[in-house]
Amino acid sequence: MSELTLKNKYEIKELELNALLEVTEAINSNVPEESLYKIYNFTLRSNLSIRKLALFVLDEKWNCKVNFGTTTNFFAVELPDYFKTLNGISSLKPNENSEFSEFDIVIPVAHKRNNLAIAFVGGIYADESRYESEDALRFIQALSNIIIVAIENKKLARKQLEQEALRKELEIASDVQQFLFPERLPYTDRLKLEASYLPHDRIGGDYYDYVPINKNQFLICVADVSGKGIPAALMMSNFQASLRTLLRQTPNLTDIIEALNYQVLENAKGEKFITFFAAIYDLHLKTMVYVNAGHNPPFLIDRKNGLRFLEEGSTVLGALHPLPFINEGFITDLDDFLLFCYTDGLTETLNEAGAEYGQDSLVRYFQQKDVLDRDLKTIHQDLIVALDCFKGRNSYHDDITMLSCRVE
Repeated sequence: MSELTLKNKYEIKELELNALLEVTEAINSNVPEESLYKIYNFTLRSNLSIRKLALFVLDEKWNCKVNFGTTTNFFAVELPDYFKTLNGISSLKPNENSEFSEFDIVIPVAHKRNNLAIAFVGGIYADESRYESEDALRFIQALSNIIIVAIENKKLARKQLEQEALRKELEIASDVQQFLFPERLPYTDRLKLEASYLPHDRIGGDYYDYVPINKNQFLICVADVSGKGIPAALMMSNFQASLRTLLRQTPNLTDIIEALNYQVLENAKGEKFITFFAAIYDLHLKTMVYVNAGHNPPFLIDRKNGLRFLEEGSTVLGALHPLPFINEGFITDLDDFLLFCYTDGLTETLNEAGAEYGQDSLVRYFQQKDVLDRDLKTIHQDLIVALDCFKGRNSYHDDITMLSCRVE
């Protein structure tokens, strides 16, 4: 082997070591992905005299990240499927119908049998006296592996940070939602309330409340916002705050509904809406006034009239301003009754055949003769057991809220 050849080999190895050192230092310095691709480009193009190269990397889809020396702009070319599962370094056969015929060699970069990147190389045979092709391929493969693994680690770290941020957001939103629900519900000889909330996910879009107005009057309500997750929880939090503020100003349900509708529309810009039922009962006058804004009609059961649906009201909140109509329901001489409110997750629970539990199933339960004598906790447990049996192996696809009120 001549002295010139040995000198060339020494220079090449020195360039390789310097390039690897530069890449390692860049990785340790946590430079952005774009900078790593630039180092990769410069190293192969300038230091090691690679004539042509296109590096395709798998992100959400395959994209060209580095390209130089080619007639074709590979940044705009889609990677053919047969390259994506390539095993080992392969030679490319000339094909006039393929843009990739510009290259001589294709080098896959794999991790656990899955290709993360594909490097297409051309021109490495042009000057074998300076750079032997086998050494060139090994180094390109090594450098590509180092760069791609470093970038994959960055992606993983970024995903972990995003997941942690999301976990914290979900935790905060879950805490916010818990504050929506009253800490205690009355359970006295005269007035009993019971609530059950079964969230479909960690954060739901249901809301129920009990608000004493004075010594004789109280409000109960249930609501359901379209959509789930953090936006739904925050929207319901704002809705609850608005409702309680309005109740301190006026007990007039029509005024309250109009104000809530305007606020929901302003906050959600028509992208979300809320179904809402609210009733104010007067223990002294034995009267109930209520408004149903597009919500599933609650059941009112008393010994004189049996079962009634509370349907008077308006349309959903947040869809139209002003509301096209508002009708208050008004019931007098109302004592010794049971009011059952719920959200549509209950009646829309599906069984394995795709059939809904439905309102009729609820009606049959509440038409039983002794239902007024049953404890509220028993009623809720009966319905939850019935739902579990009905759905079979299906999962719940929505939040389920039940709110019961009994006055004796």
